[in-house]
Amino acid sequence: METTLSLPFVVSVAAPPGLDNTAEGLTREEVSCLGLVFFQVTQSNLEKQLRFLSQHCAEFEAYFDASCLESRDDVVSLLDGGARKVFLKPDALADYAEFGSRVAPLVSASELSRLDVSTEEGLLITHFDYNGCDVTKLREEIKGKKISPLFIKPVPDADLGHFVGIAVELGGIPVLPSTGLTANRAQSSKLPVSKILSSFWTSDRPDRLIPTVVCDERGTALGLVYSSEESVEESLKTKTGVYQSRKRGLWRKGATSGDTQELIRISLDCDNDALKFVVRQKGRFCHLQQDGCFGQLQGLSRLEQTLLSRRESAPAGSYTARLFSDEKLLRAKIMEEAEELCNAHSPEEAAFEAADLIYFALTKAISANASLSDIEKSLDAKSWKVKRRAGDAKGRWAEKEGIKTASTSQVPDTASGTAPPPSVPVAAGKITMTRCALSKISPTDLSNILRRPSQKSSDAIMKIIIPIIDDVRKNGDKAVLSYTHKFERATSLTSPVLKAPFPESLMQLPPETVKAIDVSFENIRKFHAAQKDEKPLRVETMPGVVCSRFSRPIEAVGLYIPGGTAVLPSTALMLGVPAMVAGCKKIVLASPPRADGTITPEIVYVAHKVGAESIVLAGGAQAVAAMAYGTESISKVDKILGPGNQFVTAAKMYVSNDTNAGVSIDMPAGPSEVLVIADSEANPAFVASDLLSQAEHGVDSQVVLVAVDLSEKHLQAIEDELHRQAMELPRVDIVRGSIAHSVTILVNTIEEAMQISNQYAPEHLILQLKNAQEVVEMVTNAGSVFIGKWTPESVGDYSAGVNHSLPTYGYAKQYSGVSLGSFVKHITSSNLTADGLRNVGEAVMQLAKVEALEAHRRAVSIRIDHLNRA
Repeated sequence: METTLSLPFVVSVAAPPGLDNTAEGLTREEVSCLGLVFFQVTQSNLEKQLRFLSQHCAEFEAYFDASCLESRDDVVSLLDGGARKVFLKPDALADYAEFGSRVAPLVSASELSRLDVSTEEGLLITHFDYNGCDVTKLREEIKGKKISPLFIKPVPDADLGHFVGIAVELGGIPVLPSTGLTANRAQSSKLPVSKILSSFWTSDRPDRLIPTVVCDERGTALGLVYSSEESVEESLKTKTGVYQSRKRGLWRKGATSGDTQELIRISLDCDNDALKFVVRQKGRFCHLQQDGCFGQLQGLSRLEQTLLSRRESAPAGSYTARLFSDEKLLRAKIMEEAEELCNAHSPEEAAFEAADLIYFALTKAISANASLSDIEKSLDAKSWKVKRRAGDAKGRWAEKEGIKTASTSQVPDTASGTAPPPSVPVAAGKITMTRCALSKISPTDLSNILRRPSQKSSDAIMKIIIPIIDDVRKNGDKAVLSYTHKFERATSLTSPVLKAPFPESLMQLPPETVKAIDVSFENIRKFHAAQKDEKPLRVETMPGVVCSRFSRPIEAVGLYIPGGTAVLPSTALMLGVPAMVAGCKKIVLASPPRADGTITPEIVYVAHKVGAESIVLAGGAQAVAAMAYGTESISKVDKILGPGNQFVTAAKMYVSNDTNAGVSIDMPAGPSEVLVIADSEANPAFVASDLLSQAEHGVDSQVVLVAVDLSEKHLQAIEDELHRQAMELPRVDIVRGSIAHSVTILVNTIEEAMQISNQYAPEHLILQLKNAQEVVEMVTNAGSVFIGKWTPESVGDYSAGVNHSLPTYGYAKQYSGVSLGSFVKHITSSNLTADGLRNVGEAVMQLAKVEALEAHRRAVSIRIDHLNRA
């Protein structure tokens, strides 16, 4: 699939996914309005680039210089993520013939003559220096090779105005650094985007105005206007629709009518003689009583407009209003209409039933704040994928049609401790949780609503992790290093472990970070030290029979510290400090290294403070296996503790069941979660912040709000705060994914709220209630409880002193969180006198006789006979 460029130039940006060059050149919003971006991808920033594509494939048309990548899988991942074109060194092209013109060569100007270029794939001339270049000769060479499209990227610090002229003369598309461009001509040191655009467009008017077609996000033409260089500049600066009236000068759309426009995209047509503005229109475009100058909206656009209107102010008794308020009815109608469409045969039937299904499906999408434009963006993003899927029907739907399916689903080939980014973009729109009222749903519905995000099948995960575990067990250090090179791309590593004492150079931290770690360390130490047994338990169960119990530390413990989307020195503290307090002789940490082979200095500093023996430089199943069995340089441990993704959890459970490993684990663990119970006393900003503090962990996290007799005004205030705060977060796209499967449950009483909480058994339970302390008595299932409005879950995660390694996924019904007890074992003893043996002996011998264990009986009878003869 090839793309036609929407502009005659491409903007080169240094740092996705945030496009963080706003202080030096074009802002992120200005780059978005232009749409075409160019990135330099390396092994160290590949993960960020892939995450950028997964989240913004539809917003940006991205081109990549991937000449530094060595793995074919990495290049294919870029294409599958939505890269429009990937440039590689010429000698690598043969491996990518199947992708056609989406893979093209890059060369320097001097290398061009030696290159045999296909006219279909295009070319990038990189680091082009026009000084001393024979432009005429180069133009003829390009013309002779029939290169199209031709991208030209200048050397750093080139005069961009001059460079653009040279690129045009060569028939090329200039790749311009964002830092050298501006949307404001007042910045005289930079090249204005409006000037570049106007230099490319052709106009048959003396005033050089250019016709401009204004469209909505779906491509529906709203009207025809004119633009000038000045109006384009104002549009980019203000992110609104600004045009050039042929009589009145600049025309700021909506300045008097209030029917404003948010600018989404600017592009030129194929002949450069017309502009296209894509806008998000508020109200009508036309001055007449119609949506656009070409008439009313039709089809899906008209349906969307109607549904949006019905959602805001539906007439009494409106069927659409019922659908928005009754989730069960809407769900039933979608399934009903889908089946009727499946049973349609004639063109008329198919069209009729498809229209019904689209109506109900779009109602569902709008109720979840997804627009038609969002749906189309998702479709467009999927159209760029190159990795083939089986396309099999799932579960009961396949069974209903008599289709046999494989017992396991396809699982990505990764067991790394680093979680992969979402595979498709998350829809834009207001970030809001689904609502439901307890009084309107059945117990079964409640169970379905509270179901955690689905995890991959255990069989599928086991097929991935067992070969890794076996490989590590057999090949030791070599296998661990191999997986670290593969998954973490830390190819410079030559040893899989960092031994203590740890070099000072690896612990260089800002003073404020050291202070924060030290404060947290001391609070965690105090709380866990208080859990020590003061003295052994001693009970005389009957005269002369003394039973006791005493504790001893587990000698060697392995502490898994996840990597992935966040650095977690807090987890190192929560596991390392109680291990130190318990007196474990050997503390081994494991954490995925960075691409340069180092561990984050915060984790190294914590390892130093708790007296760790070593840090395993690996993540995932390979780290778990290394600690469970030991290798040439990695110490074997007796117990493995710590959270991780599905692969880590599965590996922990696997080795704990292997008697050859002789290792135990703390608990099963899943994605992070929180349940907040709030009443009318709760501050909406506090509630939203608590929900978001867990939602930002990962797209598979879940948050639940149980609202106790809250008014619509109070609920709306919480929802508004949730969206406002989320939009300010750097991990907003992760939050979108998490909130998509999160829910607000409306209840009337505290008793109903606690019944839901105890059924859900949350990892974190937050009580934002008037009498929060009194409600604690009603808690039966929770990992950790945070009481009152001044106790955010964050304090438990870091510095209050309680442990944040907690049971998730409902395991709080059976498991406790990590404590001092997780690092000790209790040993019992019995000490009998002669009289004690006489007192208990008859009972022992009788029970041994019942169980037919004669040696057991004789062990007592021989001693009693001896006493009787004495």
